[in-house]
Amino acid sequence: MTPLVLLPGHMCDARMWAPQVAEFSGTRTIHLAEIAGADTMEALAAGVLRDAPPRFALAGLSMGGIVAMEVLRQAPGRVERLALLDTNPLREAEAVRADRRARMARVEGGFLDAVVMTEMKPHYLAQGPRRTDLLDLCLAMARDLGPEAFLRQSRALMDRPDQAATLAAFRGPALVLMGQEDRLCPLDRHRLMAELMPQARLEVVPGAGHLPPLEQPEATTAALRRWLGP
Repeated sequence: MTPLVLLPGHMCDARMWAPQVAEFSGTRTIHLAEIAGADTMEALAAGVLRDAPPRFALAGLSMGGIVAMEVLRQAPGRVERLALLDTNPLREAEAVRADRRARMARVEGGFLDAVVMTEMKPHYLAQGPRRTDLLDLCLAMARDLGPEAFLRQSRALMDRPDQAATLAAFRGPALVLMGQEDRLCPLDRHRLMAELMPQARLEVVPGAGHLPPLEQPEATTAALRRWLGP
């Protein structure tokens, strides 16, 4: 059975995929990659490829999806199937870069917690009974990664390439999934990815924002199961 490589979002770690790991680890090899050790997409993807199995199914959320597209660009023959969740195939817009530079300056000044909890994560999640617990988990993941990881990841995001051509060249099974209430990566970006990969299934998860694997784990896991196949 094809191994599954999972890439987390910005300032998240393997805990972001905990419900899916619990579901799939009994039937297939799971590889939980880290994407915090370099400050370019090229280097982050090379690190994933260095440690990944020879051929694999690849799923990434948000920044993890952006790294996944670079993995695909570098080694298309190793990616059997691709799932992109709550992400964006385009270069970063200048207005977003300006906001990112401001957050980087605050983090350099010692305000990682404030940036995560007041400027970032509250905008990630849909309203729901588990929202406070999930915000606490997001802060814990960010604290464990630390400010240097924040700055490295931010530089990588700012300088990322456009990956439209990469997706258009991919012919394997594909899933494009987003939370219905995602305010960071809007529906038009996901429709674009699905149009670039006509074989892709586009799924919108109700009751989720930017982190559907945690917010709506059952629906997200079911979509991934359909994508992975028997």
